[in-house]
Amino acid sequence: MKRLAAALVSLAVAAGAVSAQQAEPGSARGRAPLTILQINDVYETGPVNGVGGLARVATIKKRLQQAGRTPLVLLAGDFLSTSVASTVFKGEQMIAALNAAGLDLATLGNHEFDFGDDLLIQRMKEATFQWVVANVIDTRTGRTIGDAAPYVIRTFGGMKVGIIGLCLDTSAIATTQLRHTRLLDPIETAGRYIPDMKRQGADVIVALTHLALDTDRLLAERFAQIDLIVGGHEHFPITVTEERALISKAGSDAKFVARIDLNWRPATAKTRAYVERFFELMPVSADIPDDPATAAVVKSYDDRLGPELKAVVGETAVPLDAVSVRMRAIEMPLGNLFADALREETGADVAVMNSGSIRGDRVYPAGPLTRETIITMHPFGNIVTTVQMPGRVLLEAMNAGVSKVPAAAGQFPQVSGMTMTVDAGAPAGNRVRDLKVNGRPIDPARLYVVAMPDYILKGGDDYAMFERQTVLLTPEAGPPLVNALTKYLAAHSPVHPQVEGRIVIVR
Repeated sequence: MKRLAAALVSLAVAAGAVSAQQAEPGSARGRAPLTILQINDVYETGPVNGVGGLARVATIKKRLQQAGRTPLVLLAGDFLSTSVASTVFKGEQMIAALNAAGLDLATLGNHEFDFGDDLLIQRMKEATFQWVVANVIDTRTGRTIGDAAPYVIRTFGGMKVGIIGLCLDTSAIATTQLRHTRLLDPIETAGRYIPDMKRQGADVIVALTHLALDTDRLLAERFAQIDLIVGGHEHFPITVTEERALISKAGSDAKFVARIDLNWRPATAKTRAYVERFFELMPVSADIPDDPATAAVVKSYDDRLGPELKAVVGETAVPLDAVSVRMRAIEMPLGNLFADALREETGADVAVMNSGSIRGDRVYPAGPLTRETIITMHPFGNIVTTVQMPGRVLLEAMNAGVSKVPAAAGQFPQVSGMTMTVDAGAPAGNRVRDLKVNGRPIDPARLYVVAMPDYILKGGDDYAMFERQTVLLTPEAGPPLVNALTKYLAAHSPVHPQVEGRIVIVR
């Protein structure tokens, strides 16, 4: 019965998508009193590779208003961080652009906490839109953080819609960023508030969430009153049904806007009350012009970004050699610096950095290090992740990393927390000797936590073995690698990394 119900709802959703191509007046979709426009996981204010952009989202909303619709723009978390601009402005640029674009409601995602809860509260005060989150509590007041509403109830054409906000409560949010914040279980919190929303007459229940898909599914299973889950966290479009709820995720960076029209159909002598939902995933392409006011705000921050990149974030007491032919073949001080920053950021047992991700092909002189220099060293936007694996897999990975020695190769590992000897004359795949983790011989059966960029987690540079292991800190939850390095420099400058015998190559 559950599968049949899901299939019937899916057909209704598909029919709504088809009707989007037809004239709306007089149609079932045209009679819907509310049009939700969903975005989530938006890290850039402007287009990415020509797609997306908050100024275009603003245009979509205004066009619907001009057509007589009632659009409500919802953002399902993750937008204050991560991006190059966020490392400079700490999310200020996102709040300003979203204010200009006409965002209506937002909930919190894990990246809203990247700069700590005090700065988050400051950003919440700067917003002109409504924050909705039920399960994030300020321990100083006992109320929701930033005095956000746990839920709101609004009326559209006689239809009362309740919207509850829920944030994940997992290790994706570092406890070091939560000085006076407590995260409650989102499922238990929903159970507290949804009955209140129904008692206050909500005809339709919408959950605005930043949860993993499995948790969204569990939410729908537990609470049959939920009609729609507008979710985030995954970075690709998802549209599924669970029980009677439609779950929608619109990808990332506003490359798509999910349009969901809602209409409440009261009970009759022949039918039960039900909610009509009409779904359309709208590409945000260059065919949609920028809203001038929003574009002006985006441009103002882009214009400021250049000078801000010149800001000094740390200092090195020694030159930092990033010449590729050396970086990709032997242990290097700059490689050790990157790996140490990875390990300190995560508290992992060891860290592995593929040398091909360290760029510049130059020697950076001793002295001040600017944000621009850090981004030049690592221009890819890789994210810090952690993976749990047995020692035998870590040994396999190190053998893969040194398999092309003495030739220079991007997979050559720069490491922290471990040492090894490499027999360059041995067959590839069996070159690593005397591998030690924090001074102790590696245990093939013991589980180790390994920090790494998300590029090699996903199999880049021939590290395919990492994809099969248990991911603890996912790419969706981790901080940008340049942020981790910047944080490390702020704590330890002037730095003076050196070759320490972490990797000894015997020829």
